[in-house]
Amino acid sequence: MMQTVLLTGGTGLVGKAFTQLLTSKGYQVIILSRGKKEIVTEPNVTYAQWNVATEEIDIEAVKKADYIIHLAGAGVMDKKWTEQYKKEIVDSRVKSGALIVNTLKNNEHNVKAIVSASAIGYYGEDKIDNYFFTETDKPAEGFLGSTCQLWEDSIDYANSLGIRVAKMRIGIVFSNNGGALAEFVKPLKFKLATILGKGSQVISWIHIDDLCRQFLFAIENEDIKGAYNAVAPNPVTNKNLMLKLARKIAGKFYFPFYIPSFFLKLMMGDRSIEILKSTTVSCKKITDAGFNFLYNEVDEALEDLV
Repeated sequence: MMQTVLLTGGTGLVGKAFTQLLTSKGYQVIILSRGKKEIVTEPNVTYAQWNVATEEIDIEAVKKADYIIHLAGAGVMDKKWTEQYKKEIVDSRVKSGALIVNTLKNNEHNVKAIVSASAIGYYGEDKIDNYFFTETDKPAEGFLGSTCQLWEDSIDYANSLGIRVAKMRIGIVFSNNGGALAEFVKPLKFKLATILGKGSQVISWIHIDDLCRQFLFAIENEDIKGAYNAVAPNPVTNKNLMLKLARKIAGKFYFPFYIPSFFLKLMMGDRSIEILKSTTVSCKKITDAGFNFLYNEVDEALEDLV
């Protein structure tokens, strides 16, 4: 019997890749979308409508679902952090989570589990040398820490309905189709390896294939519940990453170019905190649960992607 996954955020970077993985594994996918009519090009993929602002959702689509994957949310780095956009970042996550849970509460359904995205922004910045954040650490004070806490809380209510809930705290996603890696690669067209600030900040990253496999692992394993860090086993510093990328793309002919912190703060405002801070995160909980990474080292990931 073909299982059905209801997917929010299905048109985003992770959503598109995850849809491909699901259909390749024989799942039926229903993507919740605000669009009037999406053109379906993939087999076993259909679209249903929802509107978080007006609290509307296609009940029939929810009733068909065996699992819900919740990826929806306004891009954290997409726009300047005005008070209005910060509200959009929070509401797009929290209100969408609440809409899903309330729909399940008020309707008959067959949903066995919800797997929700979260982010390592939950932890804030490194305070202790050689310490790896684990899932039991408290959320950071500040905008992203509180956003992630509210995001996770909005989905956790499903536990009270007897639905298994897993939350993936996602690191920096490496993909060829957008996201951070694409931004890192751009200056290398001009042979510039741009190092942000001092470049000593630690990046906890994950290859998009491993991230999608981790979401699938969470669907298929009933023991997976609560929070899990979605990061590769070996974090890398910004400087190290940029020099590895530069050697891969430009060979020996590149110029390390340091962008001073004050300039980043001037250009990006509060968002600069996120690209200048170090967040060293452990993946031990998910590997102890039996998950195996395809890409443990950043060299392996870059070899595949670049």
